Order: sequence, then structure tokens, then C-alpha cells
Amino acid sequence: MAKAMRIGIVGCGFTADHYMISLSRFPELQIVGATDIVVDRAAGFCSWFKMKHYKDLAEMLADPGIEMVLNLTSSSSHYEVSKAALEAGKHLYSEKPLALEFSMAQELVDLAKAKGLGLTMAPCNLLSESAQTLWKALRKNEIGSVHVALAELDDGPFHLAQSHTWKADSGAPYDYREEFRVGVTAEHAGYHLSLLSAFFGPAKSVTAFSAVVWPDRPISDEERLTLTTPDFTVSCITFESGVVARLTCSLVSPYNHMLKLVGDTGTLSIHEPWNYASPVYLDRFSYFRYRAERYLIAQEQPTLRNLVGKHPRRYPPVAKASLKQRYARYRMVYARGVVDLVWAIQQQRQPTLSPNFCLHLTELALAMQKADPVPYQVKTKFAPVAPLDEATMQALRR
Repeated sequence: MAKAMRIGIVGCGFTADHYMISLSRFPELQIVGATDIVVDRAAGFCSWFKMKHYKDLAEMLADPGIEMVLNLTSSSSHYEVSKAALEAGKHLYSEKPLALEFSMAQELVDLAKAKGLGLTMAPCNLLSESAQTLWKALRKNEIGSVHVALAELDDGPFHLAQSHTWKADSGAPYDYREEFRVGVTAEHAGYHLSLLSAFFGPAKSVTAFSAVVWPDRPISDEERLTLTTPDFTVSCITFESGVVARLTCSLVSPYNHMLKLVGDTGTLSIHEPWNYASPVYLDRFSYFRYRAERYLIAQEQPTLRNLVGKHPRRYPPVAKASLKQRYARYRMVYARGVVDLVWAIQQQRQPTLSPNFCLHLTELALAMQKADPVPYQVKTKFAPVAPLDEATMQALRR
């Protein structure tokens, strides 16, 4: 085994705890220390996880022992922190998006290339069993040619989640204000965009609508938020392969994270991209069902649903998972993207989510959220993404 990559974490907020849960599973990763603009938060995090506390970013970047920076800061700080890390000669793994302006994201990718540094970003759910199972079914032509993808990332009336009470084990509170300020689309669209882009290749245009439909949010008895960033977007994305996707993101509509791919002979779907073991369902079309399911009684009555075949079957997964794992609402292994980048650096290849791929996802998410009145013509492209082989999938299952 190659020497472990020495990593420094920048940003010790709520998300950093989620990363630490899985980073320790991989001996290829050595977390040296962390820093945060809020000194007390960094001190608590470093004490909890027993690592070095760097007083600030400059001290961390000046440490020649740090080889990679894991940028877990708030989205508005991504560009500044990532640029400093790259200029200091550190490999970079960033939380999504790369930056809040496309030109800034492009600058980061160009800088990493110029310096010969590894770069990739979250989300890494393309490396999940669920995504790889879905991809396998597509390669086996289980539903013929795909024509339409229907995707939802609706988190319900999120202000009712009592997120002001959430705290990480290390003590950091959840920054719910940042979630509303940055916007659900810039923050979350990548979970579906990464799968769609890997499966169907680069997008060529985005036609989007966005709005602030519920601006006044009562967070608690003491606090109300006035939203100015869209809390609802719906976008139609045309891919160069001919597939068209409709992706809705909101902090308004009832919780729904489904991705459904519609082909010649049926559909493939997953219910939760935030669960890496989420089952994949195969649903076949038929003439009898086409006629029957137009009647409400066939939708509501269990016996009739069975008769018309309105029960998709679970597609064989690439790796077995327990019942508890399959039906967990939230089960992400954050470290997979980090270790994939480390393997890529060691093997002198591009990570699965290459810099150009990450730039493409960032461009799409920003275009969706800003929603210009005319269709947006996508500027970026990327080399085809390859599915994971069995050995790599096994190595990630820790």
C-alpha cells in the first residue's frame, strides 16, 4: 500500500462530522489537523477527533506535511479557500459547488491543471452502490433507449425541520441560514446532475425557471428569515446524447428525492440519492397496464394494483445491503470521493469525477438557480466517465 495522503480539513462545521465518520475507514487517508474561521469551533472539533488544531488557514497551508486540503467551508468561502490551497501546492477536495460564480470555478480548475494538482468535489454519490446498479441496468439495456429523466430534490417546508436545534457530535451547530442564503439548487442539484451527466454525457442547454415562492420563513418562536435566493427551481436539461431531463429543486414541496429514467420499454428509478444502498426499481410497460392505470380505482386498490402489475421489482444490486441499509433515509459515505482522488493521484490518472466533470456540474447548477429567461447554452464538456469495476467497488465498501 502506498503511503497515506496527509490531509488538512478547512471548515469544522456540521458537515465535517459526517466526513469524519467515514474518513477513518480508509488507511490511505491520514487526517492531520483542521482549522476554521471560528476558533472555538475548530478547537472543539480538533479536541473531539483528537487532531492538530491549526490556528488559521495560513498556518495549515504553510505546513509542508499537508498534501491535500479538504474544503468543508460554507459555499460562499469555497473559492477563496480552494484558490489559496491550490496556490500553496495542495491537492484539493471541495464540497459542492466549486464556487458560486462560474468564472471562479473555471479559474480553480485551470489553476489545478497548471500546477499539476488533483482536484475533485462532492457529491460522490456516483460512487455508490445505488448509482452503479442503476448504471449497470442501463448498460444491459433493461429499458431500451432512455428518452426522459424525471428528477426531484424537494425537501419539503424545510423551515419546519427545527434545523436551528441541530448539532454535530463535536458541538458545531447546523448553519441553516447558509442553506437558505445559498439556495437549495446550488447546494443539492449535484446529487442528480452527477448521475445524469455520467450516464448520458455532457449537457448542451438548460431552460430554467426559479422563484422565491415562500419568502417569509418562521424558523423558531424567536426568528424569522426573509428569503431572497430561489427556494423553488424547475429546469429542463437537454443532453448532447438526446436525453432530456426535468429536475425540480425546492424547500417548499413535499419531500421527494426520486430519480426516474424513462426508456422504450419501462422505467428505472431510485427513491433516495442520499442513501448509497437505495434500491433500484425496474418497471415494465404493458398495453394492459397502460389502459388500466388510467382509472383511479386501479391506483388505489391493492388487488387491482397487483393485477395490472403496478409493483416495480427491485433490480439486483451490484453489492448486497441489509434491510436497514436499503431503507435508511440518509446513508452517505462522504470519504469515497476523497479516497478516489487519492487513488487517482497515486495512479497518475484523473479521478472518477474529473475537474472538467466537476466544472460541468457547477455550471449546470448555477444556470438552474439563476434561471435566465432564455435557454442557457452550456460551455463546458468532459471526457466520458467510466463505471466502477467490481474490484474498485469492493475497495470502497468499508
